[in-house]
Amino acid sequence: MNGFEAQQRQESLKRRWQEITGVPECPRQASSLPNFMSTKPKTFPGFEDDDLVSTMIPPVTVVLEGRSICQRISLHKHASYHSLAKALRQMFVDGSSDSGGSTASESSGGDHDLDLTNAVPGHLIAYEDIESDLLLAGDLNWKDFVRVAKRIRILPAKGGSRKGTAGTA
Repeated sequence: MNGFEAQQRQESLKRRWQEITGVPECPRQASSLPNFMSTKPKTFPGFEDDDLVSTMIPPVTVVLEGRSICQRISLHKHASYHSLAKALRQMFVDGSSDSGGSTASESSGGDHDLDLTNAVPGHLIAYEDIESDLLLAGDLNWKDFVRVAKRIRILPAKGGSRKGTAGTA
């Protein structure tokens, strides 16, 4: 049996098997791309556009200045800055062992007033973008922020100049 006859026999057996089992034959794709690459990727909630970049967002590192352990957060799981502020509050205020019981009860009662300015009391929330520039979080619209943020830094807010605070002590 030569190669051509063997190929015909194999195709004939394949057709018979599909007839017996009821499995339809998959048509060959005209495209050279594999099947998984030719289908449209699923997008994350809040990113209904066709932008491929928005479907591949890695988690970002959250650094609280003065702590040696960092956290990671997936920005695509949050729909807005309010949701991010709530998550940061839970990570660093409500969940920390050095916070008092009053802080946890205040945060649960005042979630509607929660934003990035008061998510972590006494701190500013900034982010490093893909060019390693440090910018204040909340300046961009949410979608752009999610695309460019690679690290969130929580920095202590300074209440005044050093001269003013040193003279009061």
